[in-house]
Amino acid sequence: MKNVGQTDKWIRIILGIVLLSMFFFVEGNAKYFGILGIIPLYTGLSGNCMLYKLLGINTRKDN
Repeated sequence: MKNVGQTDKWIRIILGIVLLSMFFFVEGNAKYFGILGIIPLYTGLSGNCMLYKLLGINTRKDN
């Protein structure tokens, strides 16, 4: 079940892209934090967040 609203989706997608870009543009070990960008990018694109599901949060407005 989808539980991520439109605003939440766009914030997650942008955050995911920014974090993933760290992997390519940052030197040293800090670049590996960029891999964490996969999580918000995936949840933003899919509209489903497992943490929200566990906590009973739903930011999606039903149409």
